[in-house]
Amino acid sequence: MDDTRSETDVPQPVRAIGINHIALEVGDLDEALTFYGKLFQFEQRGRSETQAEIDLGDQFIALVLGRTQPADVKRHVGLVVENKEAVRAALLANGVDILPLPDRFLDFLDPWGNRIEIIGYENIQFTKADHVLRGMGLDHLRKTESAIEELSAKDMRPD
Repeated sequence: MDDTRSETDVPQPVRAIGINHIALEVGDLDEALTFYGKLFQFEQRGRSETQAEIDLGDQFIALVLGRTQPADVKRHVGLVVENKEAVRAALLANGVDILPLPDRFLDFLDPWGNRIEIIGYENIQFTKADHVLRGMGLDHLRKTESAIEELSAKDMRPD
């Protein structure tokens, strides 16, 4: 058998276009749903004995039983929110420690050591389609000029 291949035989990398969901390992599903419910409004998508899914717009988080590793130090999940300062207030009101970082960051550890970074929608590079924002009741959200500049540089300026 001949192992020589031409360049046309080698598969090309596939373009990734987004993230559908993330999975966070937790110690207790009911406690996790209660904890995250104090911080964020969400709909529960589904549930089994070992996993619960919560909708975040057109993506979701899977809360999965089984966290055994130590708390995250640098690895984190960035969640985009309508109002970053409202999350800060909810964290403080619920006794959740905010990690000591420069003012532009808002990071915390959940009870199982998952590091979560909170980012305001207006400051991020990605955009939600108008119909998705409308369906989420968030069609009032606008981008900052710096976010629009980043999007424009990639020919993705919102209308």
